[in-house]
Amino acid sequence: MKVAIVHDYLSQMGGAERVVVALHGLFPTAPIYTSIFDPASTWPELRTADIRPTWMQRLPGMPTHFKKYLLVYPSAIEGLPLDGYDLVLSSSSAYAKAARSRAGALHVCYCHNPMRFIWDYDRYVYGERVGAAARALLPLARSYLRRWDLRTAGRPHAYIANSSAVAERIRRYYGRSSEVIPPPVRLGPEPAGDQPGDYYLVVSRLSGYKRLDLAIEAFNRLGLPLIVVGDGPVRAELERQASPHIRFLGRRPDHEVAALYAGCRGLVVPGEEDFGITQVEANAAGRPVIAYAGGGALDIVVEGTTGVLVPAQTVDAIADGVRRAEATRWDARVIRRHAERFGEESFRDRLVAFLEGLLGRSLPPAGP
Repeated sequence: MKVAIVHDYLSQMGGAERVVVALHGLFPTAPIYTSIFDPASTWPELRTADIRPTWMQRLPGMPTHFKKYLLVYPSAIEGLPLDGYDLVLSSSSAYAKAARSRAGALHVCYCHNPMRFIWDYDRYVYGERVGAAARALLPLARSYLRRWDLRTAGRPHAYIANSSAVAERIRRYYGRSSEVIPPPVRLGPEPAGDQPGDYYLVVSRLSGYKRLDLAIEAFNRLGLPLIVVGDGPVRAELERQASPHIRFLGRRPDHEVAALYAGCRGLVVPGEEDFGITQVEANAAGRPVIAYAGGGALDIVVEGTTGVLVPAQTVDAIADGVRRAEATRWDARVIRRHAERFGEESFRDRLVAFLEGLLGRSLPPAGP
């Protein structure tokens, strides 16, 4: 059986690219087709894989300005040479689900989310620095891409959603059912104990739609220490908003982030995440999560056991969620056991079982 993997673009290190790493582990000889590839900006496990970018790789400004070519991706993905493959696995948060497979082949799409730009436009551009010209052109691009997205939604024979919230969006926008299989999360070592440090933690890209402004203002009022890990377009604005007991560390290496998880009193997530890998990573370290009750948090956070669900995206609601977390006695071992449901082994087992059910036979074992 010949297998091909398709991904939107390999130019960043995020949760979607972690899924590609896991697919590569299952099918190590399968080529990975993508619009563009920047080896320096993706996970090390993919740098030696058989990556096959499209002609978009040669466009001016790639890969730095890859988001500006949003109207070019459809033709690049639709032109991928996939006629020789029996199984096509697309990893898609925008374009890859539109890849064309040959007649008789099976196309399965792992959907991280239907294209945010066209289906959740107001939240996606919230707080982003978009110029006047771009704001005038974006609605036209959005209209075209929405028609294209709907026209190509039938190409996958089956969808996998990364959370129950995404499964509902696939049903709402595409009229398709999907299997929920959470993405693979690297869990790290067992928590050392139940004695956290004195600070709360945010680990996030600093973009407007993440609503970190709410967390900053909540901690301004609470007077509790907060450490913010991550970078992005609204960092300077957030730093101006923050009181002295709130520290911004920028992007940090994985081992430092793991130590921060282990030492925090809890992770704060004020935005709505499609899944929420950082929430599982905090739980894996035995620490609770204070998250807005929407998106993937509804699959991850068990109220009063692994964290606190905040009912509204307001400063008062987040501050109240932190107070509830302070008043709760957390069991690090129970929280860790819950996080193990989202580990890499669980992802592989569930994905293989789903694919074998579709194929009606066992998958060949992965190569060395």
